[in-house]
Amino acid sequence: MSAPSTKLIQGATGDWEMVIGLEVHAQVTSKSKLFSSASTEFGGEPNTHVSLVDAAMPGMLPVINQECVRQAVRTGLGLNAQINLRSVFDRKNYFYPDSPQGYQISQYKSPIVGAGEVIVELADGASVTVGIERLHLEQDAGKLLHDRSPTTSYVDLNRSGVALMEIVSKPDIRSSEQAKAYVSKLRSILRYLGTCDGDMEKGSLRADVNVSVRKPGGPLGTRCEIKNMNSINFIGQAIEYEARRQIGIIEDGGVIDQETRLFDPNKCETRSMRSKEEAHDYRYFPDPDLLPLEFSEAYVAELKAKLPELPDQKKARFIADLALSPYDASVLVAERESADFFETVLTKLADKGRDGKLAANWVINELFGRLNKEGRDISSSPLSAGQLGTIVDLIGEGTISGKIAKELFEIVWQEGGDPRALVETRGMKQVTDVVAIEKVVDDIIAANPDKVAQARAKPQLVGWFVGQVMKSSGGKANPQAVNDLLKSKLGI
Repeated sequence: MSAPSTKLIQGATGDWEMVIGLEVHAQVTSKSKLFSSASTEFGGEPNTHVSLVDAAMPGMLPVINQECVRQAVRTGLGLNAQINLRSVFDRKNYFYPDSPQGYQISQYKSPIVGAGEVIVELADGASVTVGIERLHLEQDAGKLLHDRSPTTSYVDLNRSGVALMEIVSKPDIRSSEQAKAYVSKLRSILRYLGTCDGDMEKGSLRADVNVSVRKPGGPLGTRCEIKNMNSINFIGQAIEYEARRQIGIIEDGGVIDQETRLFDPNKCETRSMRSKEEAHDYRYFPDPDLLPLEFSEAYVAELKAKLPELPDQKKARFIADLALSPYDASVLVAERESADFFETVLTKLADKGRDGKLAANWVINELFGRLNKEGRDISSSPLSAGQLGTIVDLIGEGTISGKIAKELFEIVWQEGGDPRALVETRGMKQVTDVVAIEKVVDDIIAANPDKVAQARAKPQLVGWFVGQVMKSSGGKANPQAVNDLLKSKLGI
């Protein structure tokens, strides 16, 4: 693992270093809320997924959702974190119109999950380990609707009480690129585990970003928190703006006020929201209506034994078993759906699997490239894993060339059908008859004596002849047979 270089920002007084920590709020995958049986389904009419508990009606008591606890423990295990066998729910006291209780049930001093880590790979091939401070369970607030009336704000409590996992990182991140890569990796882990769907557009995953600046290696500066970021690209933009804003203030002789800020994506800047509260301002105390959470080591061990293969494990297996490059393996495991698709492409009915490198090349370059071009994701691919696997088989068998395979890919993408049957009915088979290929080779050599002389003097020019033969044969000539015949006849 190579250590990433710290990105420094040049200011008027010299270089500055960013120090970044993130608090990621991930909605727990569960059909019901953290303390009630109300639905967590997205998109309902306002206030249709609200129980008496969520609405904080008098005398209503919370009852813990066991599935949410299980999902939080599984997430902690996926983050290589310490699972605390005893944790406590606390009341975090503050008033806001979309929080009917007047407090939030959360966890403070005794969270369900302790310290862990996430290994983050960067675009330049380096990697950085980001420490996890804690993961705790808490309930979400409702939502204010400001577009229903010019004079009144309405409250929708459908999200009120939905279970969230707040995953707090240590301040180990030193650039916007690292922050974006960290959120992407964390999202991937959660999706592999099935503990959060990671849909940032629907608010299932959002982040509060803490940014401060300092002279390289100096003491930590005063941080500002940018709230409710629901886009990885916006996270990067907000960090860049906020760091430069703070540097400008300090270099002009000012001081940074610890505050909460919001990011305006239209202006690409942050603006002040409120002064940042300290923990004591929330007057945390144990929730009197909820007993501490307690479970055994055997319970944790059972959940750990049933965890799925996670991205880092899958990547290591692809490199070791299929001889894939670290880059290709990283691309394939970035999303669980993509990795599952690739592994289906690899699978044959016969005992022996398909060529891993060839399959990876077609999935990454042809399939992913086409999906990106058309703005699709893997779930909406017109080409199935089985169809792509058959194309890989046809190449490996020598039935079609790479050029013909691309034509076949296009036909299947547009029209569907069985690739093997299409090759037969459309006459797309590769020509392997050496006699037939030899005639084409002889004709091209005879028609280009000047090129023959050049190729004998400079053997790498044989590629020109290969191209001409392939063109003349409509791409159907076997490239290896063409190469062998040309080298023999040209004496190189």
